[in-house]
Amino acid sequence: MSHRVQRWRAAGVTATAAGMITLGLAAPGASAVTDPRIDLRVLVVDDGAGPVGAVTAQLKSEGVPYTTVDLADSGRPTIDAGFLSDTVGGRARAKFQGVVLPNEAPFGAGSAEQTALEAYEKTYAIPQLDAYTWAHPEVGLDYTDNNGYAGTLDGHTATVSTAGKAGPFGYLRGDFSFEDNSPSVDESYGFVAQPRAGYTSYVDTPVPGGTGTGSLLGEYAHDGRRELVVTFAYNQYQQQFRVLARGMVEWLTQGVHLGQARNYFAVHVDDVFASDARWDTERNCTPGDIDCAGGGDDTGTPIRMTPADAQYAAQWEQSHGFTLDMVFNAGAGEEWKSDNGGTDPLADQLLSDKAKYRWVNHTYTHLFLGCVQDTSTVPWSCEKNADGSTKWVSRSDISGQVSDNYDWALTHGLPVDRTELVTGEHSGLKTLPQQPQDNPNLAPALAANGVKWTASDNSRESEQRSVGNSTLTVPRYPMNLYYNTGTKAEMADEYNWIYTSKADGGSGVCEGSATSTCLSQPLDTATGFTDYIVPTEARTDLGHVLGNDPRPHYVHQSNLAEDRNLYPVLDRVLADYQGLFADNTPIVDLRQSAIGAELQNRTKWQTALDAGKVTAYRIGKTVTVTAPSGTHIPVTAPEGTSQQQLLGTTAFGTAYAGARSSWAAPGALQSALTLKLP
Repeated sequence: MSHRVQRWRAAGVTATAAGMITLGLAAPGASAVTDPRIDLRVLVVDDGAGPVGAVTAQLKSEGVPYTTVDLADSGRPTIDAGFLSDTVGGRARAKFQGVVLPNEAPFGAGSAEQTALEAYEKTYAIPQLDAYTWAHPEVGLDYTDNNGYAGTLDGHTATVSTAGKAGPFGYLRGDFSFEDNSPSVDESYGFVAQPRAGYTSYVDTPVPGGTGTGSLLGEYAHDGRRELVVTFAYNQYQQQFRVLARGMVEWLTQGVHLGQARNYFAVHVDDVFASDARWDTERNCTPGDIDCAGGGDDTGTPIRMTPADAQYAAQWEQSHGFTLDMVFNAGAGEEWKSDNGGTDPLADQLLSDKAKYRWVNHTYTHLFLGCVQDTSTVPWSCEKNADGSTKWVSRSDISGQVSDNYDWALTHGLPVDRTELVTGEHSGLKTLPQQPQDNPNLAPALAANGVKWTASDNSRESEQRSVGNSTLTVPRYPMNLYYNTGTKAEMADEYNWIYTSKADGGSGVCEGSATSTCLSQPLDTATGFTDYIVPTEARTDLGHVLGNDPRPHYVHQSNLAEDRNLYPVLDRVLADYQGLFADNTPIVDLRQSAIGAELQNRTKWQTALDAGKVTAYRIGKTVTVTAPSGTHIPVTAPEGTSQQQLLGTTAFGTAYAGARSSWAAPGALQSALTLKLP
């Protein structure tokens, strides 16, 4: 799906372009106030357009505090000296460390509010980000009629300049492309322009129809102020923004801010040791599945990995430096073993390589752990007791599924974490529309087994929530690689059924849907998987990676079997990522418990921010942060930053993307987190 952004044109401006003069990286302007207190908060002036919304989404994602002034709100505060600064304890205070504006002068050049804002920026050396503007001398660029361009940028390649790599975009490898997802839709519009004196280009692109390159993003230093000037339109979902978003925030905050970001990617492989039913390309359903109209047993050959598939998985991991999470059903494997002469070469191979994977409990036999299902109709319903109440799977049955699988893992030496669980089909949790609440027996069974993190389906519940008093969910992204397909042709056939109209032989569920779009025509089952499904799914997954989103993705063991359909997608995601990011910004591949803790920390942090219980500021080279007790504090700071302890200092954070960041807390016997900047 493409995300269209609106074109922006200034009144009376013709659509032509500009070029570039590469200057040295501008240093911040000296503050006119000696050692002021700079609060670690960003001011966002919002005009309701996509670019400001994208920057705001990035700030929120990272956990950066911000205050929004809505230009459309008649009751908004007036931007004046009192709104922007004051005095605390006899020291001058700047209330905002950076300013995000829709363009360079949203209040009007020379207006009282614009003048107050510019004076504030000059007095306290506060950077200003112009979210989207056109090429003109007031932002340090020539008009586009001087070897420039104004128009669509779809499919164009941009390059991070030498100054950009030495400055806020040093985490990028160099080149990236503007999205071009639909030939019939203009997805990004922009101005390519030549810099004037005082302008340092950070992102360049060849001038369409012109010569050399022009700037799309850069810093304009003038009159004691600094502006980050962006001359292309974007929204928060587009890849060209997502690769630059981290650097835009680092520039805006001068590399010191609350919040942090990583590029996360984890992949769970469900049903390991079990087999999966196979899609019937004639009936367009899966025989034996409770939602397959017309019933009928599954008489087809089930899909199950072979020892060769297991060997390939281990080799693939090693060659790609990436660890898969094997989400296993030991009881299903034991049943297979008993039905096949008492031997199971697949299990033997996986166990011989057990140290190469992470392992997650998926219950012993994949039993549905919610209500007792009445499968006599399609769709199924919950069975009822005599008094009309819902009949639930018992606490003892749930507990047995969890403990039996965990005990088997210990007996076979699997490196499993007792606190992690994925129930079969995420069952036990509410399942709409049939089961609008959790099985009341689920929470006590999880608590009794020490489960702190249980998986949920992100397509149903995207936010982490509690299950009882001791367990939190970990939402997982379902990848569009179906559990009931082993071959590329089967995958394309089922994809066609879901994503084509009834007129084209599909189910028609995509017609009128707000969440999916029908294919213009069915995929060729011989080539559709490779040519369409792989790049489409890889683009979606990479979008999650670039969105500072730690939620894991999940597939099934069937996707590692037969045609091994998972690997082309993973290969594409990892290759595209490595082409974008420098070695100092690796993918972070966490296990489920660590992902759960990350989401939990974010929720507590956002709660503290929303309640106004966080105080954070910088005076010179000292950063001071206070937050409610027990709240971990996310901070990003330059290399060389140290944390002040009661006695001496310790190194702060971990290295990522050219900076140091961490979930931190005050030292022993300290009430505030204190950092010393280099």
